[in-house]
Amino acid sequence: MEVGFARDVADGCTLSVRLHPGARKNGVTGVHADAVKIALTAPPVDGKANEALIAFLAEALHMPRARVSLVAGATSRAKMVRITGKSAAEVAAALLPVETC
Repeated sequence: MEVGFARDVADGCTLSVRLHPGARKNGVTGVHADAVKIALTAPPVDGKANEALIAFLAEALHMPRARVSLVAGATSRAKMVRITGKSAAEVAAALLPVETC
């Protein structure tokens, strides 16, 4: 199944993320251009925002951090994240529970 910003792959899904580092608070702020927008308080230096993104997603999806990995966009705001053990529909429901996916 495909949910705009999340796509099923073997053993999980990939998630397109548009990151806003240095924000006032952590949270999902919506969807834009087939990517989920996530705001994080971590600064965009020395990989801190990437680490914070992985921690944020692992907590939001109730899974270990080892199952969440950055596969593209280490130095960009546009990122691709691999999530092992969850389908695209499960990820979409966890990140955007009030929207119909």
